[in-house]
Amino acid sequence: QVQLVESGGGLVQAGGSLRLSCAASGRTFSSRAMGWFRQAPEKEREFVTSISWTGNNMRYANSVKGRFTISRDNAKNTMYLQMNNLKPEDTAVYYCAAAQSPGIVATESEYAYWGQGTQVTVSS
Repeated sequence: QVQLVESGGGLVQAGGSLRLSCAASGRTFSSRAMGWFRQAPEKEREFVTSISWTGNNMRYANSVKGRFTISRDNAKNTMYLQMNNLKPEDTAVYYCAAAQSPGIVATESEYAYWGQGTQVTVSS
């Protein structure tokens, strides 16, 4: 069992930065890949980025590549999402998720545990 709690969301102007955190409880955090998804109003939830259990491999959605950076600290059971050069289209509820496997995955069905989400709003 893994419980996830996101923090760090908020309101920021376009071009600004935010850093999201995802704190995990449970003994299997360090053996699982982790990911961030987001859901904008009236849209489907979409993949943002994923990181392998070692932290050595990452994958990004094209829409955030070069602006967002995912990282993890297994000693602290915490994952991060550094978001730079934010755009209004990044406005969404951001969810962290723990995968069923150690390798990076981009599909929702591969994730076994989800956080409650944190709101990110980017004003123009």
